[in-house]
Amino acid sequence: MKKIWILVASVCVPGVLLAGEIRGKVTCEGLSDNASAVVYVGKIAGKTFAPPKEHVTVDQANRVFQPHVLPVLAGTTVDFLNSDPYGHNVFSPDACADKFNLGTFPKGEKKSHTFHKECFAALLCIVHPEMEGFVAVLPTPYFAVTNSDGSYDIRDVPDGAYTLKVWHPKLKAAEKAVTVQGTATQADFRIAR
Repeated sequence: MKKIWILVASVCVPGVLLAGEIRGKVTCEGLSDNASAVVYVGKIAGKTFAPPKEHVTVDQANRVFQPHVLPVLAGTTVDFLNSDPYGHNVFSPDACADKFNLGTFPKGEKKSHTFHKECFAALLCIVHPEMEGFVAVLPTPYFAVTNSDGSYDIRDVPDGAYTLKVWHPKLKAAEKAVTVQGTATQADFRIAR
């Protein structure tokens, strides 16, 4: 039997960016868990991103906005679905979200709003004042929301130096410089009130 050896060479192609990931843990001091923190890459000088053509959905079920915190790229359209057996309303008092009010609509219907400007917008329901959710409208598509243990993972981040930011609906924001070089970059945060 004849042995065949294959040599695989790595090739560098000019203009092709390598990508890595940023992962870590956010500790939310004073809260019962570490969920709902949005970790994202801040603005990248000279770079803009086209919003996705597909809409993203926030459901209203059991009198809760699901997900509670939704990160999206600026320009994304969000569909608000009512899955409860009674009417819901969706509005935001925040100017950066155009102070929209979609009115009250019944089970099974959905209404949409496009978030054009970067901001952290509260979502409320006039019918059920205990309901609250958030849309984080971000400048890049590189983001994640923490799990209850605080872990997050942002994939496919092109190699480069960035400002990594954290936002939470109840805690102070934080940021730090990170460098991505084709592998996993670890970035942990501790945030508080």
